[in-house]
Order: sequence, then structure tokens, then C-alpha cells
Amino acid sequence: MKRSLVKKPRQQKARGPKSTAELLFEIGMEELPFEFVALALAALRESASLVFQDARLSFGSVKTYGTPRRLVLVVDDLLAHQTAVVKETMGPSRMVAFDQAGQPTKAAMGFAAGQGVTVEGLEIRETPKGEYLFAVKRDAGCATATLLPELLPQLVEKIYFPKAMKWNETGFRFARPVRWIVALFGGKVVPVQIAGIKAGNRTYGHRVIGGGKPITIRDFKTCNHGLERRGVIVDPERRRATIREQIERLCVKAGVGLNADDALLNQAVYTSEWPYAVLGSFKPEYLEVPSDILITSMKEHQGFFSVRDKKSGKLAPHFIAIANNEPKKMSLIRTGNERVLAARLADAKFFFDEDRKVKLEERGKKLTGVIFHHKLGTMAHKQERVKKLAGFMASHLYPGQDELRQVCDRAASLSKADLVTGIVGEFPELQGIMGGEYARHDGESAAVAQAIREQYLPKAIEGELPKTSAGQILSLADRLDSIAAFFHVGIVPTGSEDPFALRRHATAIVRIILEANLRMNLAKYINNARNLISDDGFMGQPDSESQGVRRITEFILDRVRHYGRVVHLLRDDIIDAVLQPVHDKPLDLVDLVQKMRALEIVTKKPEFDPLIIGFKRAHRLVEKEQWERRPVDAEKFQHPSESALHKAVAEERGRRGSALEIGDYGKVLDSLVGLKAAIDDFFAAVMVNTEDKAIRANRLSLLKEVDELFMSFADFSQIVVQGR
Repeated sequence: MKRSLVKKPRQQKARGPKSTAELLFEIGMEELPFEFVALALAALRESASLVFQDARLSFGSVKTYGTPRRLVLVVDDLLAHQTAVVKETMGPSRMVAFDQAGQPTKAAMGFAAGQGVTVEGLEIRETPKGEYLFAVKRDAGCATATLLPELLPQLVEKIYFPKAMKWNETGFRFARPVRWIVALFGGKVVPVQIAGIKAGNRTYGHRVIGGGKPITIRDFKTCNHGLERRGVIVDPERRRATIREQIERLCVKAGVGLNADDALLNQAVYTSEWPYAVLGSFKPEYLEVPSDILITSMKEHQGFFSVRDKKSGKLAPHFIAIANNEPKKMSLIRTGNERVLAARLADAKFFFDEDRKVKLEERGKKLTGVIFHHKLGTMAHKQERVKKLAGFMASHLYPGQDELRQVCDRAASLSKADLVTGIVGEFPELQGIMGGEYARHDGESAAVAQAIREQYLPKAIEGELPKTSAGQILSLADRLDSIAAFFHVGIVPTGSEDPFALRRHATAIVRIILEANLRMNLAKYINNARNLISDDGFMGQPDSESQGVRRITEFILDRVRHYGRVVHLLRDDIIDAVLQPVHDKPLDLVDLVQKMRALEIVTKKPEFDPLIIGFKRAHRLVEKEQWERRPVDAEKFQHPSESALHKAVAEERGRRGSALEIGDYGKVLDSLVGLKAAIDDFFAAVMVNTEDKAIRANRLSLLKEVDELFMSFADFSQIVVQGR
């Protein structure tokens, strides 16, 4: 039995071989949908880092490249052998492990067996608790080449796709059928098999330009060069730069400006291996159709970029397509694209002309046949609720502005009518936009048409917000109705599912209110939205009124938390401190964020952390102790520090009223910081839990006044001391 006087057992790492090599791993497949490529590359990069770290394999960098037909992983300087480690595990004490005759007991034998060592191989070590048994196992590790056949399939399994499929007898799931695998470590093929396909050292170029012949490679450098000769730019960022340069040249030559669209650019990057920009044209007569229709038709149906005339700023009769082919085919590709687009634009013009033959107001009658949700009736029901809620909001947010209320009322009455138009049926992305267009055509006021157009803004989390007051009200009413309606029937987002985009609606509500600086009690409008749902007679959850409002409030406040973290970079504890006591008070989101920002500023003062330590001491005492609370009795004070604290609290309570009223939260918090000396002196001078019950109760009541003064602004018990 070995002995050593090691007081503190530690995990020790032995030095392994230092040689490294490049790992090249490529999955070749049928074309992926462009939306899947970037997600797959990010997942592959992340999982590779985690898998190799867990396997005790250090590496230099992890990079991924990809096209619709291939996902490529390159790991530089991957260690050629696992790092050796020494693992030490403490077992039973020596007294338990051996009997009086010095023979091992069942405890020692069981520990040794569990650790996979012999009893003789255990070590007895001196520790601060006495002598204990230790199992010491030295793991020299394996060669990386031996581990990779097991590790590489794990990387593939960790790639997430929104949709996957099985296509052969192996039952392997992937977004598209896998056609080849490249796995090279240090230039040598890794003997791995994935989806029934054995890895090799051969890849394939562009489906058309490459000629179908395999390319034999040794590493990423030869792979990159070989693919480029066969019509593949494997680096997405190089393809992006290439596309931008080509588009810029075409725009300069044609005297037009690009309608920049990052989503469309991403689509072009991930649908091509050898991108080539082509300028095409369409008949100028189609420019009579609203530009939104033309741009959407080009983008959604064909993936084409639209352009504008540099002088007039109006849409030009040209488009830019990104082909995945070589230049000698361009005339044919241009002609084909122009022909297909002409058919699309002809359809769009037809729908537009037909739609204008029937007024929006007349179309709105058909909403009784359009289902909003099978538990929540028709779009006619929803439109009527939105109209009532928008009117309620307008009259309370802008009292006395009858014209604004009339605009909201009229816009809401027509807000969903474009859902039954031909154009919106063809291009759902244009709902609201076409409603505004047709409202103008029908002779509605510009304010009504603009409000209808803005009702779905923002369309994305960081998208454009409605600019007009009527547009803001209509958007808020529509989203509040959706959230209240689905919560009413028990359709609430979970961690992984949100089929009706209620989180996006809540985020939009938060952004509109905060960025438009709308001072409003949101709880009042949540309650009104819930009542309108109930009045429609739909069967709901058995919530009380307060419970229903509280659930929706919590849902929206969760988006306020996200907004505070992302936009204002606020600490989580500060956000929670302000939001914690928000229930049963007016729900003014602008006010809440102002409080958060003021609190964030004051926490950076050096005296703040010591103040919080004193406050938390007071807070814990009044929460933990049991006493009969009565008004503080100055006659029972036994030390000047009690009088001083009582006076300071009374003065602060008197001062803060006007500052709170005008929202001068910096001044309020500075005053609270000023209480630090009085709180510190109190705790230094007196013992709260004295044996005299009357004195004890009086001191606890005094601390309760301190606690309530702080808590009336925010829950300071949530604040984490930063240790400055």
C-alpha cells in the first residue's frame, strides 16, 4: 500500500504529445434549402468545439464553410493525441477501510472495484480530515486518429434542421440525402462511415461547371483550390463579397441604385456555389402597379433584387438576378428570367386591377367567412374587437382629440378587408400595405390609409415602427387583441413553441410604447381587450379578472426584461428589482424603464454597495422576525441613532413626493443613498433583538419604515452587491 503526505488531492495533467494536424471534414449532399445552410454551419462549428474539448483534444481554430451542396469543417492544429490526465478519487477513511488486523474491509474492496483498481493499488494519504484512501488512475489517452471515427458522427448528429428526412436503409436523418463524405486528418483518410457512406479523400465540384468528376484532395488548401477550378467558391463570405461587387458594377453601368435587402442577399449567398449577377428588364407599363407589389413579386417568387432610378428615386424597369452558373450562359439565363418575371408581373397587375373594382368596405363583409381561429371565431369578430379597443385607447391616450378617434375608428373598420383581395392572397406579405393602397384608391383620407398601412408594423423584431399616432394605436390594439384572445382560450407560448407569434406581438407592443414614449397604464387596455373577448362569448380559461390580467402582464414584462438587457444593456438584478413590485400598480412601461436606467446609474456610485448591505440587513430582519407592528414611538428610543434614523426617514419621505411626481428618479435615488450614514450608525449603536420586547418591536417597526421607503421605489433586495 502506497503512502504519501498530500494534504489536498488535485487533478493532475500529464503532458502528452505536442504534434498537431489539420482535420478536414466535408458532408456532400443534395441541395439544402438556403435557410438551412447558415444554421447548419453554426451548429457544426459549435458542436465541434464542444466535442473536441470534451475529448481532451486542444485545437487552434474551428472554421466552417458551406454551399447548398456541402458543409465543410476545418479544425486547425488539432492535437494528434489526447492530453494525458491523472484522476484522483478520495474513498473511505483508513479506519473504515482496514480492520484491526490491517486487512481490507468490504468498504476498501468495494471502493477499489468501483474505481477499477486493485486494493494494493490504492494510496493512503493524509488530509485535513485524517488518513483516507485514494484511487489514482493515470489515463494516457488515445491517438486522435483512433477517436475520430467515433467523434465525427457525433458532430453530424448534433446538426439541427427544421425538417429532416430518411432516404436509405440506414434510417439516418438529415435535411437532404448525403452523397459523399470527406474526412482527412493530417492528410490521411479517417475510416468513418456516416449514413452508410464511407469517408474518403474525394469531393465534387459544381453540378454543371464541375463536369461530375471527383476531385482528390489532401487538405483544405487543395480542397479550396480544386473546388474553385470546378466552379465552387466554398467560403460564404467570399460569395457575399463577389455578389456585392457584381451588383455594384451592374448598377453603375445601368445608372440605377439597388434596393438593398440583407435577407435577399443571404438567400443569394446560400443558393449559389458560383454566383454571377445578371441585369434583366421588364416592360415599363408594369410600373403603373404600386412598387410594393413589384418588389415583393420579384423578391418572393424569383429571388430578384429590385433597383431604383438614381435621379427620380422611383422603381426602375430592371432587376438583378443571381445565377449559379458561368458567364457564357448569361444571355440564355437573362432571357429565361425576364420571361418568368413577365408572367409574374402580368398576374400581379391583373390582381391589382381586379381588386380595385370592389371597395374595401364592401370586401370587409366577406370577413365573416374567414376564420381567425376555430376557438376564436372569424376575422370579422377580430376586426370589430380591434375597432372597439382602438377607440377606447384613442379616447384615453388622447382625450379630446375627436379627429384622431374618428381616424382610428375608420381605419380599424377597414383594417382586415385586404385579406380577401387577390393581391394579398398571392402575396400575404402585403397585407396592410395593400389595404392602405386600396383605401387611398377608394377615397379614404390619407390618415386612414396610413394607419391601415402601419397596423402590422413592426413586421420583424427590429423592424420599422408605425410613425403616426393612429398607426401606433391600431398596431397596439391588434396585438393586444391577439394576445388576450389566445390567452383567453389557453393557447399560451411554451419554451419551444409559439405558433401564433405572441412573443413577437409582445415585443412589438413594448417597442411601440417605449420608443414612441407613450405614457399609459397598459393594464387598463389589457383588461379592456380581455373583456371584449369575453363579450364575444368564446369559452375561456377559468381565470378571475385579476389573474387573467396578471398572466398577460407577466408575459409582456418578460419582453420588457429582454428589451432592457438588449437595448439599454441593463443588469438583470436591476431589471428584476424594478419589475418585482409592479403588480397592483399602474403599468407604465416608460416609467419602469426610466426607473431601471436611473437605478443602473446610481449603482455605480462607490457608496451604493455599502448602502445595499445595510438595507438588506434591515430587510432580512423585518422579513424574518415576528412582532406586532405599531407606529414608531419616539419615546421608546434609547439611543440618538434611533432618533436620527427616524428623522432621516421622515424627511426623505417628505422630500421624495415631488421628485417622484415629475419622474426625477436620479434625485430620489440620491436621497436614498444619503440615508447610508443613518442606517450604518443605527446598526453600529443598537442591538435590534434586545430582550425588552417593546423596544425590540419599536426598532423593528423603524426598520420596516426604512424597508418600505426603499421598496416603494424598487425591490432593492434583488440587487446583487458588485463588490467594488
